[in-house]
Amino acid sequence: MIKKLVLVFIAVFAISSYGQEGTASPYSFYGIGSLKFKGTVENRSMGGLSIYTDSIHINLRNPASYAGKNLEVLNNESRPVKFTVGGSYSSMDLKSDSGSDKASSTTFDYLALSIPVGKLGFGFGLLPYTSVGYKLESLNNDARISNRFKGQGGLNKAFFGLGYLIMDRLSVGIDAQYNFGNIQNSTVAYSYDVDGNLTQYQSRENNRSDLSGLNFNLGVSYKTMLDQRLELVSGITYTPESNLASRNERSFSTITINSSTGQEFVLNTIETDLEASGLKETNLVLPSKFSIGVGVGEPMKWFVGIESVYQQTGNFSNPLYTSSFTKYEDATTISIGGFYIPQYNSFTSYFKRAVYRAGLHFENTGLVFENPDPNIKKESIKEFGISFGVGLPVGSFFSNANLGFELGKRGTTNSKLIQENFVNFQLSLSLNDRWFSKRKYD
Repeated sequence: MIKKLVLVFIAVFAISSYGQEGTASPYSFYGIGSLKFKGTVENRSMGGLSIYTDSIHINLRNPASYAGKNLEVLNNESRPVKFTVGGSYSSMDLKSDSGSDKASSTTFDYLALSIPVGKLGFGFGLLPYTSVGYKLESLNNDARISNRFKGQGGLNKAFFGLGYLIMDRLSVGIDAQYNFGNIQNSTVAYSYDVDGNLTQYQSRENNRSDLSGLNFNLGVSYKTMLDQRLELVSGITYTPESNLASRNERSFSTITINSSTGQEFVLNTIETDLEASGLKETNLVLPSKFSIGVGVGEPMKWFVGIESVYQQTGNFSNPLYTSSFTKYEDATTISIGGFYIPQYNSFTSYFKRAVYRAGLHFENTGLVFENPDPNIKKESIKEFGISFGVGLPVGSFFSNANLGFELGKRGTTNSKLIQENFVNFQLSLSLNDRWFSKRKYD
């Protein structure tokens, strides 16, 4: 039954994601795209809270979660092997001073496996980290299209992690993450004749960057009982600054545009010698990140916590793409959330065994717009979201299906910018099995 659920889940998201971008956000125009991975469905359903760890869910934001104590129900001999896969659907209403639009995307979010080996635990998997997907237009003084911008791609992570249980309530871990992917974008400059009609030929700039590089994520998780019922849970993670190698290409094309459909037809293309300007191979700086959180709860009953994330995005740089209108400042996120389980071992009610989650988050993304017009103030792009979720038992051995719902706002209509009102639906399977057991003899 579990294998069938996994196959159906992957097939549904593979089919629905085919041919679509991982995001439709206009803010993915900047940097290396919009941050796609913000935790598992369980994390995101609690406002992004990632400090809580247990023996039946994988916490992909803290590698210390790969380690843990053996379970009493397994005679204190082992812990379950954990598998998780997740995906999401996002719907956005885009609004500006001059108009509005709608966009949506369906994406695969992560795939991971955690294997216990004594006090050690190993984890590995794959996740899309950032996503680029936008189609934007700017208008001239005559309200005609001046430029059209398109982009696609993003950054993915393949990771391998190790966690170690130092003592019953203290574990540490490290992830080695290999980053790879590409970002492609194009800009079409429209030209018109004296009568305001579109000329026969237009010019298009094409850019592509292939990214690769290694970075690390360190984590600590600590738990202790405050009394017979209350448990204190805390977690810390740190990702040092790292560099991605970027191999870049740029070309210019002469195109014609079908005035009815907007389809572009390339007539000829000229490659640009980026090596002469030192831009053929560049380094892209990934900023460091630090998170810390704490919470209290009753084991297998309820939990509530708060977490802060600080990222030095002010150090982000990409020599190939620069803009006088944008810069970066350090980013911050505050997450508050928790869960409640009515009765985890109920035999009479299925929904009493379910996990009910809720949370909210406040985020300063680090992206800042500075308009050259002195009458327009600079704007920092912020995000707010509120989320809910439920974990439903499926199959056996503590496996569950997790559903999440999030609604929020990103950006603003001030200073001629765009505000995104988004609704996200998330689904994951968190499956457990026992691979290793001691042979018993009478």
